[in-house]
Amino acid sequence: MNTENKIEDHEEFRDSLATVTKEGKRKWIFPKKPKGKFYYSRTVVSFFLLAFLFITPFIKVNGHPFVILNVIERKFIIFGIPFGPHDLHLFALTMIAVIVSIFLFTVVYGRLFCGWICPQTVFLEMVFRKIEYLIEGDANKQKALKAQEWNSEKIIKKFSKQLIFFTISFLIANTFLSYIIGVDKLYQYIKDTPSQHLSTFLAVLIFSGLFYFVFSYFREQACTLVCPYGRLQGVMLDQNSIVIHYDYKRGEPRGKIKKNEERTNGDCIDCHLCVDVCPTGIDIRNGTQLECVNCTACIDACDTVMEKINKPKNLIRYASKTQIETGKQPLFTPRAIGYTIVLLLLTFLILIMLINRTEVELSILRTPGTLFQEQPGNKLSNIYDLKIINKTFNHIKANLELENINGEIKVIGKDLEVAPQEITEAKFLVILPKDEIKFIKTPLKIAVKSKGKILDVIDTAFLGKVVK
Repeated sequence: MNTENKIEDHEEFRDSLATVTKEGKRKWIFPKKPKGKFYYSRTVVSFFLLAFLFITPFIKVNGHPFVILNVIERKFIIFGIPFGPHDLHLFALTMIAVIVSIFLFTVVYGRLFCGWICPQTVFLEMVFRKIEYLIEGDANKQKALKAQEWNSEKIIKKFSKQLIFFTISFLIANTFLSYIIGVDKLYQYIKDTPSQHLSTFLAVLIFSGLFYFVFSYFREQACTLVCPYGRLQGVMLDQNSIVIHYDYKRGEPRGKIKKNEERTNGDCIDCHLCVDVCPTGIDIRNGTQLECVNCTACIDACDTVMEKINKPKNLIRYASKTQIETGKQPLFTPRAIGYTIVLLLLTFLILIMLINRTEVELSILRTPGTLFQEQPGNKLSNIYDLKIINKTFNHIKANLELENINGEIKVIGKDLEVAPQEITEAKFLVILPKDEIKFIKTPLKIAVKSKGKILDVIDTAFLGKVVK
């Protein structure tokens, strides 16, 4: 009975969120400013991620944006290569590969993505939180500022912080817009009055307000209440997954350091710093939790304390439950192997499709339901459907030529012109002299050319009666 009560007491923390009081009200988190090797490494990684985000829209390749993600018009440019609706199969396979890779990394490395790469974490911890520390000070000063009455100091600090927060949110919204419409078009929108592009202007304001709300108020709630990835980890993680773990075998039982008294407790001195620096307010010593985003702040805090009391570091570290209990870490598990094989197969398939991807996609089919037609001059004709997909940035003016037989081609209607990233469909006649028709089904090779260059040679067939 006593053992059951202890287990229930130990697991009690799982019945509530660290950011919600017993009355159901929001409990504001004031994390202590972290410092240490992991925090420094995350700062460097975040710097490059932010630099990539804000600089990429200005990069151009042959006069075209390096990256465009125009979901509305279904036009994309990835690393200078244009993609469109015709590349839906590539997009679908890539999305599947990304999802599988997330599963793989979660199974093996836990929530590494959340702590190091996730935009929510990068912006909140490496931009907005740093500004907050700069203006209001560390956790204790922030608490004191919140508790004090409104005076000139509090008004200036709070107003300036919120103004900077909204300005950055507005900048982020415009940056994301530049990925959709391009930086040149965005610059034109900025020069014009808001009324000229009212819907776009309102959309930017709405997203600016959303970013401002998330980073100034909602904060860690986005990870604990909204993000589905944190909840999925419950079914993806196992005892071999590498997450941030407290080494309870080494740390327990906890106990404060007392002068002139021989220590019989574990290495954890119950200083509470690992909780003080946590941006989601959890106690990592309780074990793996939904709210933990693997930000490593607790590792840096604990390592600093271990150095001061002359104890080995890594009381809190990246490890699996198996490693904590046995001291051994399995390199490969059945799940990890399975995900890896699937991911490698998908990656190989995508690479093959990208290598074989042509700049222009052509198809020529004989129009269904039609036979040959009699033409003047002792000739026969067949009617064909032509489809040209231009995947390049260049305007294409095409012409058709027969490669393997004497005859002529007549395009019905307008010339074969295809705008960049567009599709053109047309019909044309292949007219052959009767003495050229030796079989009921005569093989044809039709060359599609543009500016003297052969884009492709299509194999098809001509149906006609054989003249004896």
